[in-house]
Amino acid sequence: MQDMGTENRDSQDALISENAKLRSRLERLEAIIDQVPAMLYTSNNSRKAVNWCNKRLTDTLGYSQEEILSLGTDFFRQILHPDDTSILAISQQSFREKKSMYGGVLRVRRRNSPDWFWVVGLGIPFTFDKQGNVIDVICVFLDFTNAIDTGNQISEALREVLRRRNEDALNKLTAREKDIFMLAAGGHNNKEIAEKLNLSRYTVETHRKNIRLKLKVRNTSELVALAKQIGMQ
Repeated sequence: MQDMGTENRDSQDALISENAKLRSRLERLEAIIDQVPAMLYTSNNSRKAVNWCNKRLTDTLGYSQEEILSLGTDFFRQILHPDDTSILAISQQSFREKKSMYGGVLRVRRRNSPDWFWVVGLGIPFTFDKQGNVIDVICVFLDFTNAIDTGNQISEALREVLRRRNEDALNKLTAREKDIFMLAAGGHNNKEIAEKLNLSRYTVETHRKNIRLKLKVRNTSELVALAKQIGMQ
């Protein structure tokens, strides 16, 4: 029969062994996270500020983790192409509206580099407050320019994604909204559209507002660009 001292030593040895295993597992997970071929980070959705990132992100973009955390939103302003900075506000609002994932492609650059490169960006909610609002988001940047080994498949994949997106965009519109969308994309103003469709100008304005909301475009220029992608021009 073991005495109390032996039992305590056995229990202590078991704890030490378990701690060693956990430490080894944690170190392996940290190594995987740092070396995974993707830039990982978490950010606060309200402030759009990074609060953690992996080594791949710091090595790729040329900022230390301490610098990234201290820069807050300015970090994104420094690495994102000026034409893509609006994505920050759009993704922020998407998560406020309970969207389960936000993704797209955008341009970033390494610190002090004049050259931009394309990345695929994806984000999903990570932590929530008591009301169910998103606090933090897990995000990933995947360097799209490194996907060079399957060029034909990339081209086909992009065509398929755009085709589905265009179909989804059209399906969101009512028949009347499609009529107004086509006329607006063709350069007609609200007064002209109202006359062509025998509607009031106020009705046309309301329809155009709904079209912008459904298609997530902010102005006529973006509406025209979307119409070109869909093939309605």
